[in-house]
Amino acid sequence: MSRTSIISLLIFGAILAYFLSFGADSTRKLQAGFYQLISPFLSSGSGIQKQITQVRSGLKTLEELERDNGNLRTENRSLRATNQALRDVEHEVNRLRHALDYRERSIFRLVPAEIVTRDAATWFRTVTINRGKRDRIESDMPVVTDEGLVGKTTTVSDDIAVVLLISDENCRVAASVENSREQGIVSGERVVGSITPLLNLNFLSKQANLQPGQKVFTSGVGGVFPAQLLIGSVQSFRVRELDGQARLTPAVDLSHLEDVFVVTGRK
Repeated sequence: MSRTSIISLLIFGAILAYFLSFGADSTRKLQAGFYQLISPFLSSGSGIQKQITQVRSGLKTLEELERDNGNLRTENRSLRATNQALRDVEHEVNRLRHALDYRERSIFRLVPAEIVTRDAATWFRTVTINRGKRDRIESDMPVVTDEGLVGKTTTVSDDIAVVLLISDENCRVAASVENSREQGIVSGERVVGSITPLLNLNFLSKQANLQPGQKVFTSGVGGVFPAQLLIGSVQSFRVRELDGQARLTPAVDLSHLEDVFVVTGRK
């Protein structure tokens, strides 16, 4: 054993003998002083532990909030879907109510029908309805909605009928303009690439000078369409070489037809 080790052992033994010579009171005082010395470190360690516990508790709360937020988003989507369904039902009820009211106050006998197919190749030319000869439907009967004229029946079988729309260039309707003596023929115009049906009122006088918004009705001439069915309203007017021509906006949105009426006669 080295000399340094022997000296260290002697010093440690002397210190130990010194502490052992203390009584019980002296020992407790010594322990109290020792704890007083290290208490700041113990307090600091306890504070850190508390902070760690609080952070862990906070993390648990965030997880709960995230879960609750997910549940709320799911409920919100469900409520939006339900709300949209209720709006659709309300729209359908209002639409059917208006149609029923129109049928009751109309001066015509009306047979209700639904659109079952639409000619995709001729979007604004023909549609097929679920009424036919068994419902007393015949060719060349006017087809209307509560908003105005739609067209006329053409080919009719026992259970279905084809309707030629007024936007077709082959459907020609004798018409008159409100608040004027002007009369002419309404026909559709085929425009390549257009998704909006166009109507022209031809054979007007050059002096007609029709104004935007003027309404155009069936005149009753020709025997197919009774008088005073609304066709549309004037969009613009121009003078051509031989006559005047008005561009019309259809009264009925022909691109969103669902239910129609076939006019079978007067009440």
